[in-house]
Amino acid sequence: MIAIVIERQGAPVAANIGIDANWREIVGLGAGEVLVRTECSALNHMDLWVGMGIPGVDLAYPRVSGCDACGVVEAVGDGVDIDWIGRRVVVNAAVAQAEHERPGDPPASSLVPDYQLIGEHFNGMHRERFACPAANIAEVGADADPVQAAAFGLVTLTAYSMMVGKGGLRPGQSVLITGIGGGVATAALSIARWMGCPTVVTSRHQWKLDKARELGAQECVLDEGQDWSKQVRGWSNKRGVDMAVDSIGKPTHMDCIKSLARGGAFVTPGNTGGPKVETDQARIFWNQLRILGSTMGTNTEMREIAALFRAGHLTAVVDSVVKADDGKKAWERLESAEQFGKVVIDWR
Repeated sequence: MIAIVIERQGAPVAANIGIDANWREIVGLGAGEVLVRTECSALNHMDLWVGMGIPGVDLAYPRVSGCDACGVVEAVGDGVDIDWIGRRVVVNAAVAQAEHERPGDPPASSLVPDYQLIGEHFNGMHRERFACPAANIAEVGADADPVQAAAFGLVTLTAYSMMVGKGGLRPGQSVLITGIGGGVATAALSIARWMGCPTVVTSRHQWKLDKARELGAQECVLDEGQDWSKQVRGWSNKRGVDMAVDSIGKPTHMDCIKSLARGGAFVTPGNTGGPKVETDQARIFWNQLRILGSTMGTNTEMREIAALFRAGHLTAVVDSVVKADDGKKAWERLESAEQFGKVVIDWR
């Protein structure tokens, strides 16, 4: 089968992207698995991290990345309902691992799933076909646009899980989203709009702010290194926002904390600008703020967002589409940091 492969570790990652026309075929499905024929796959920052190497994760090259795809189920393994065959689906790349409990362990009521990721720990979805657990697929409908569906999955799941599932966002509450233009940030804006939440966004690029305003952002902050929390609080009549969604980290963390209203939530799924942040603990306890980390989401949440996608309530922002045989351009676009929304690879 044809696959887009990361041939070796290094940066820029695009220089190491190649096409393998003889990538190993999938021989036999395990119990509980399905075989998906890829229609479109989409890139995430994970595709760059896999190419550069991930501390603590032993990655062998060449390898196939890819945590997002839309495709049609072609076959099912033992224990999987045959009615899945022919269904157009998206895939939750986060595969929950079994817990290994030992005698004397405390109750696991506060633990979250231990995930391994298709596209990181296992070869991923940037190939003509791939196998995955049936529990991780969600139907998007026969009439769904495969480009939109591929762009929709992981980033919307990530945003939905941290904002709604963990952060407890309620309709009408105000939301701050940093670094608008990335996949998770644009998904967060879509969710905030669906929930009727007034939204303020930040970016270092005015053209990205202009696009965000077209998508429904009420306030746009050009981040030039200033303390923009004052502008956010001014927009909110000095009250502050109910939630700050931040995947940047070091450059934006303190401004987010200073922008929050009493009882507000800071939610983060990553830190593209660096993990070591300076914070204000006095503000955190005095204003009773919540600091929440979030990784991916559950299969139940995946099916919830798929239902919203089928109903037309949530959509993805697509930056560009490239054909699979020109896949290197997708990595070049992602590494340029000039994209607004998702970069999609078309396998049809």
